[in-house]
Amino acid sequence: MAKHPFLKLFALGTLAASAAAIWRSFGNELKSLLALKRISPANPAHDDGEVWRMEVAGGYYFDEFLEKGGAATDAELISFITSKIGKGIIPTTIKESDITCSSFMARAEDGRPLFGRNYDFKRTNTCLVRTNPGGGRHASVSTVDLQFLGVDPEKGVQGLMDRVNILAAPYAPLDGINDAGLACGIYMSLQGGGVDENHEMYSVPTEQSTGKPSLTSTTMLRLMLDYASTVDEAIELAGRYDLHDSAHNSFHYMIADASGKSAILEWAGPSLEADKTDANRPLRVIYLGDPVYVLDQEEREERFQLITNFILCEPRYYAEQSEMLGIERYRTMQGELAASNGVVEDEGKALEVLASVGQRLYNATHGDLEPGVVTVHSVVFDLENRKAWWVPNEHFDDPTTWQILHV
Repeated sequence: MAKHPFLKLFALGTLAASAAAIWRSFGNELKSLLALKRISPANPAHDDGEVWRMEVAGGYYFDEFLEKGGAATDAELISFITSKIGKGIIPTTIKESDITCSSFMARAEDGRPLFGRNYDFKRTNTCLVRTNPGGGRHASVSTVDLQFLGVDPEKGVQGLMDRVNILAAPYAPLDGINDAGLACGIYMSLQGGGVDENHEMYSVPTEQSTGKPSLTSTTMLRLMLDYASTVDEAIELAGRYDLHDSAHNSFHYMIADASGKSAILEWAGPSLEADKTDANRPLRVIYLGDPVYVLDQEEREERFQLITNFILCEPRYYAEQSEMLGIERYRTMQGELAASNGVVEDEGKALEVLASVGQRLYNATHGDLEPGVVTVHSVVFDLENRKAWWVPNEHFDDPTTWQILHV
C-alpha cells in the first residue's frame, strides 16, 4: 500500500526540522569541520607527521570561558569545552605535555621585527588554525599539536571523533600571530624539579593561588592572541590571571609586537630549589635589553632576545649548568645572531638560524634532548606585515612544503 502523501510531507518536514535544529546547535562547529583539510601526509621515514589546516567559524566561546573564571586544571577545561563545543553530549579531550623548543626575536635588514620559533617534540601531527572571533577580538593564525587533542601521533586523524576533538584547537595554541602583529610562543621551563630515578628531567608546575581567575598554559597564550595588540597589553592581561601549568610541567613564554618590542614572561621564585616547595610563583618579565642570567653570569643583548628551556630572570637559579635544559641551543642561536649584531637578512636567513638548532641533526650531534625528539615545525613571524613563514619537519630546503600565511 502506498504511503499517504501527507505522511511523506510530515516525514520530510520532521527531517527538515531536525536538520535545522542540528544546524542551530552545531552550525559553527559543522562549518569548522567542513573547513578542516589535510595539507600534507605523514612520512614515517623522516618522522614527519600529518599537517592539517582549519578555519574556525565563530567565537569558540572563549569570551564565555573567561567570564566564568577560566580553568585551573585540564579537567575543568575539558568540562567547559565539552559543554560548549560538544553541547554536553559529545566528549572532547585536551592535554599538554613537554614543549621544549627554541625562539629568538631579531630584525631583518629592512628593519622589520622577526620572531622565529622551533617546536621540538617526538613525531606528531599538527594543525594550522585560523580564527576570527569578532566582537573586538583579534584574528590570528596559530599552531596546534594534535596529540594534545587526542589524535594518535602514529595513526594520525582517523575518524569523526578525531575531527570533533580538533574543534578544541583554539584552546591549545603553541605559537601564533594576530592581526595586530603580536606574536607569542610557549616553551617548557625546567623549574622546581631535577632528574628522577629514570635519569629524566622533571618540573614542578606553577600553581598560582592569589584569588584571581585561572588559566592553563595554552589558554594563557590564547588570551594574548585574542585580546592583546602589544607586548605591554599582553603582560597586563597575563597579570590579571593565576597561571596553572598543565601536564606536570612548567612553562614560560616569549611575546613580541610590530614595534619590535619583545619580552620573556616567567613565573619563577629565587631558585630551582625554592620552586620545589613553592609553586605559587610571581610573574617576572624580561624585556629586550634587560639583563638575563646564565648561572651567576649577567648577560645583556640590545638587538635580539632568546629563549629555550631554562629560567633566565634570576641569577644562580640553577646550581649547575647541567640543570639548564637547552643551554646548548641557546648558545648556538646566540652565536648566530651576535655575529650579525642581531640582524638577519630576511625570513630565509631567519629560518637558517632555526635550522642551526633543528633537532634531527642537532640532537644527534649534541645529545641535547632525549632520543627521538625532532623539530616538528619551524615558523618565522613577520610582525610588521602580519605574516608567517611556516616550515614542517625541518624541510628547510624544500619551499614546496612551506606554508606562507597571512592573518
